[in-house]
Amino acid sequence: MGMDLSGVTRHEPTAIEGAARRAAVLAPVLDRGGEPHLLFTKRADHLGEHAGQMSFPGGGEEPSDADLQATALREADEEIGLPPMSAQVVGRLDDIETITDYSVRPFVGRVPDMAFTPDEREVAEIIVLSVADLTDLANYESERRDHPHYGDIRLHFFHVDGYTVWGATGRILVQLLELTTDWQMPPEADRVVDPDADYPV
Repeated sequence: MGMDLSGVTRHEPTAIEGAARRAAVLAPVLDRGGEPHLLFTKRADHLGEHAGQMSFPGGGEEPSDADLQATALREADEEIGLPPMSAQVVGRLDDIETITDYSVRPFVGRVPDMAFTPDEREVAEIIVLSVADLTDLANYESERRDHPHYGDIRLHFFHVDGYTVWGATGRILVQLLELTTDWQMPPEADRVVDPDADYPV
């Protein structure tokens, strides 16, 4: 499965204005063995918010950041040891709101396939997954549920190599894949579940 990042460059992203807290993430795209891959981090289990979940490198905006792109690049440097100058940012996706009252701005960038170094205070593991596996519908499922914060929502789950990408990162990944590959989100969810049903992760 190829990946055409010009779809991100052409995209006119929507912005969330007036959020109480702002954050940014970088979706790093790298070439491994001639095939596109995406880099994720697995958050350390001791972190209070989203502990143990798969995410893109990123975090909250700091007063010293020139803008949210600078936030994403600074956080990628801190979390995985990616030098900011090594990332070629091609564009951004729609802002999303999280249940922790953050507005998150996702940036997409090409990065080298290098030796990354996890910040053990925040990152339990650095995981690189192939776009071919992420776009295999056999590895995807979704469900609808009534969420106490969002109301009726559709949750996405990508199961690859023993890892599951879901939550806010799953929502970002859906848009990224739809803009850059032939993958399309199936029109219907696999199931409708009760609000308190267990998550398939």
